[in-house]
Amino acid sequence: MPGYTYIVECADGTLYTGWTNDLEKRIAAHNAGRGAKYTRSRGPVRLRYYEAFATKEEAQRREWELKQLSRAQKLVLLAAQPLVLPVKK
Repeated sequence: MPGYTYIVECADGTLYTGWTNDLEKRIAAHNAGRGAKYTRSRGPVRLRYYEAFATKEEAQRREWELKQLSRAQKLVLLAAQPLVLPVKK
């Protein structure tokens, strides 16, 4: 099963990093207040970055790596990688 690691920007300007197997559904859940506890009171969120992986384990590993970065390092990553949204099936 494929997996995605993503970074969203909350309405208050903070960044949240997570992983999912359905990126579109997960962003919708965050915006509906059903996402992570962190984003519930900080919505709406805007997808700023994502990476696709062949397995959920790879996505989870990358999520951990991204969570080790400082905010400044994450902002550099976001600036270096323009967001290209996945093609809907």
